[in-house]
Amino acid sequence: MNDFAFAIPGDLELPTGGYAYDRRVIAEAPGAGGMLTHVALPGGFPFPSPAELETSAARLRALPPGQPVLIDGLALGALPASLLRGLGRPLAALVHHPLAREAGLSEDQRARLCASEKAALAEAAAVITTSHATARDLMRDYGVPESRLRIALPGTDPAPRATGTGRPLRLLAVGSVIPRKAHGLLVEALADLSAQDWQCHIVGATDRDPAEAERVAALIATHGLGARVRLTGALSAGALAGEFDAADLFVTASLFEGYGMGLTEALARGLPILATRAGAIPDTVPAEAALLAEPGDATSLRDALHVLLADAPRRRRLADAAWRHAQTLPSWTETAAALLAALKEMPR
Repeated sequence: MNDFAFAIPGDLELPTGGYAYDRRVIAEAPGAGGMLTHVALPGGFPFPSPAELETSAARLRALPPGQPVLIDGLALGALPASLLRGLGRPLAALVHHPLAREAGLSEDQRARLCASEKAALAEAAAVITTSHATARDLMRDYGVPESRLRIALPGTDPAPRATGTGRPLRLLAVGSVIPRKAHGLLVEALADLSAQDWQCHIVGATDRDPAEAERVAALIATHGLGARVRLTGALSAGALAGEFDAADLFVTASLFEGYGMGLTEALARGLPILATRAGAIPDTVPAEAALLAEPGDATSLRDALHVLLADAPRRRRLADAAWRHAQTLPSWTETAAALLAALKEMPR
């Protein structure tokens, strides 16, 4: 059985899409014909301290001689190219989305991340992305040759169709409360729709960017939406499943997605979707299952929300299309198999 090291920064149990992907491919790898051995790197990425870089280098150098290593893009894009070159082993990158596409960065941070990630990716014998959109970004903006790119779409677990709440209509948004997810923009859009009958639950960690969480909570209070918009924080898998089951409409105001695993979970539940034309979203969600608004535009989001809140037959058509499309989504075993195939093809 092929054994590959998989270097991941920070706490593998964090409730984000990227970490969920990493956990699942590690768990599914044996059933897909390989092993991914977790190598824990420090948690300061993508802005590691000098000590964290030294620790990362030591852990990567300590791997068995010649063992290929897959490095999660959150770390790889911030590791010096000279360090990667000096490891003397086959390297692969797993890129969920380019680091510079995160919202809330200064222009200097964005430029530094773009340059460091471009240099790091040049050292990788294989670059695995989680969407076709990210692969296109890496070819266009980072100079990654198409010949070195492989795609391993996230898997989706089968799920029962959502039963919904009905009255008031339950809106569900899933994602950590960070600037890129633009939950504040969603609150602003909902504030203009107070005459319609809805409630909204925003499910996601509030401790990744406490300032952003405070800003969104303040917006909810300012608009008098405390009884209608709920920030739940991160939830257990069972509680999250309950939120999906109770939802009538899945909504995201995200400014960028490298794939959007919450969206495919909504598809698996047969939910109508309101999303943005951001990053990989138009690839992830079929046009017949969603209404798409312009990213960063509260008016566009508000108008799309107004349409779907008022039009039950349209919601039903979107929901039926979502349920049909969900039957075509890959399993996590298929995802692990695609990732392992890319690693096995990598030049040694």
